Amino acid sequence: MPWRVGPHDRRDGVRPDPYRVWLSEVMLQQTTVAAVRDYFHRFIARWPTVLDLAAAEDADVMGEWAGLGYYARARNLLKCARVVADQHGGTFPDAREGLLQLPGIGPYTASAIASIAFDRPETVVDGNVERVMARLHDVHTPLPRAKPELTALAAALTPQARPGDYAQAVMDLGATICTPRSPACGICPWRDPCLARTNGTAADLPRKEPKKPKPTRHGIAYIARRNDGAFLLERRPDKGLLGGMLGWPGSDWTDTPDPAPPMQADWRALPAQALHTFTHFHLRLTVMVADVGHANPQTGQFLPPATFRPSDLPTVMRKAFDLARAEFDTPPD
Repeated sequence: MPWRVGPHDRRDGVRPDPYRVWLSEVMLQQTTVAAVRDYFHRFIARWPTVLDLAAAEDADVMGEWAGLGYYARARNLLKCARVVADQHGGTFPDAREGLLQLPGIGPYTASAIASIAFDRPETVVDGNVERVMARLHDVHTPLPRAKPELTALAAALTPQARPGDYAQAVMDLGATICTPRSPACGICPWRDPCLARTNGTAADLPRKEPKKPKPTRHGIAYIARRNDGAFLLERRPDKGLLGGMLGWPGSDWTDTPDPAPPMQADWRALPAQALHTFTHFHLRLTVMVADVGHANPQTGQFLPPATFRPSDLPTVMRKAFDLARAEFDTPPD
């Protein structure tokens, strides 16, 4: 992983870059390593230090983040970088308590940065660690109720020596050997003390509370193209879903959305809907398209073809645009 420093390098005095550790941990929230890797490389290439990121334009950062989801993380990323630059001289605090004072850094992220970047003996508990602890101690209390118990068990094992290497090792153990399905118990370094292996319950752990079904919401997106090829977009409010991101003007997302066209036009509905799933609900987005002249919209602004990049759109807005491409004879990126 490009943000890692291996044990041998650490032994030779190479220290992890707190900026890279922080950036990777924020990106990895609710996301997989495979999804994050390319984004991380692009961010580091464009903004190699926290001072570079702090000086970046909001729109540029949000555009590079597009597709990773959970866009509040990108807003907090900028806020945190600017606090580190303005109040800490471009240097991250080296203890959990100081890290917790930064925007967007919660208990897990603070512990991870303190442990991995600064070798503080903090307890780092992500989903992989929860699974390892549940199996190692044969804990049958379902998640999320089991979180305090599993955290306490993880804390009891956190060493004073090389805690950063240890934290990464346990996360890697859960990601590669103690996997959710078909754990490779035969090659696990903790196979002998593992109570779930002994009791034959490893495949059933950790237990989880039954998930509630997600509701479905509906919305309308309006995609307007001007005669010169410019598309009408708006920047969404900072708060709320997709906050601060570029998007198509549209309705609220409700059970029965009210039409909210940004201007008078000959709007026509596409036969297919843009479908997307957020954390708490499914969305079915009706896509309305129109070719317009030079009328003034009630919201948003037209972006000329030279500055409009579909890849800057969040995933759900990109899905709507992909449906509309054929209507506008727009070639793929």
